[in-house]
Formats: sequence, C-alpha cells, structure tokens
Amino acid sequence: MTTIKDRLPASIRTERLVLTVPTMAHAPAIAQLANNKNVHRWMARLPFPYALSDAEFFVEEIVPTAEEACFAIEVDGTFIGVVGLHFADGQVPELGYWLGEAFWGQGYASEAARALVAEARAAGATALRSRALKENVSSRNVLRKAGFTETGEAIEAANNLAGQTMVLMRLEFGER
Repeated sequence: MTTIKDRLPASIRTERLVLTVPTMAHAPAIAQLANNKNVHRWMARLPFPYALSDAEFFVEEIVPTAEEACFAIEVDGTFIGVVGLHFADGQVPELGYWLGEAFWGQGYASEAARALVAEARAAGATALRSRALKENVSSRNVLRKAGFTETGEAIEAANNLAGQTMVLMRLEFGER
C-alpha cells in the first residue's frame, strides 16, 4: 500500500526555495541553526543545546521513518531550516517547520509551508493539522497564509512545550 509519504516528491521547487530530503551534508548547518535559544523556545521536539550529533541522529534516525516526511529548506544552496509532515496513526498529517533565526521575516516559512501543503494535497491528503504556541503570532500567521484555520486551544502535554497553551489549526482540502 502506498502512503501519502510515498507519493510526495523527493524535492520541491518554489520561486526562491528548494525543499529536499535532509542528508548528512546538511547536518553541520542544521546543528548550527538549531542550536539557538530563540529557535528552541518555539519548538516542541527540538533538543537544546543542539549538537552535531543531534543533527546526525535527525538525518539518520528520524528522516527515514514512516512517521516523518522531512525536507531541508534551501535558498541558493544554503540550508535555512526544515519543513515536514508527521504521520500518526488515526490522525491527519501534521505540518511542522522551523527556520534559522537569520532567515525569519522574509516569507521563507510561508513559501515552504504552502509548497508542502500543495504537494500533500496532490499526494492524496484530505486535511492537515498543525499547532503553534499561542504567543507565537508569526507562526500562526505562516499557517494562516498556508490555508490553516484556528480550531481551538490545548495545553501541550509533553516535550519542550509541556504545560504551555497551543493553538490548534487545521486545513481541510474538501472536494477535488
């Protein structure tokens, strides 16, 4: 049985970005950009401090799993962040992303999110979900630009953001 992940392309091109499967060549840049308190404070699953060994684990152990469809975000060959889908049994895929702080506020997250949303729809997803910290207005705006609507709030139960209020968001694709 082919899955949505199986039907996603290996790379996605947008006007300014290339989204491609993260490789060990990305690991040093992943470690450098992810080892930042300002990035970490918004992320549920990103360890801190973030070392090269964490990036290597991500590339070798997380990226190839059936539960994740991860894409390195590149601008002119420079790694700037990650966008992906998390697949959990019985739930629609969850969109997540992060960018290195130097790349915030330039529309890259919105562009990457919109591109992956379009590919997920083309691959057969009927809906997507996402979430962001209530205080992370910028991330909620990125998700709105990608077509998500806010559906409620929940207290994060685990990981880095445990105990904090999350805004739940959803995107329904409807009829094709």
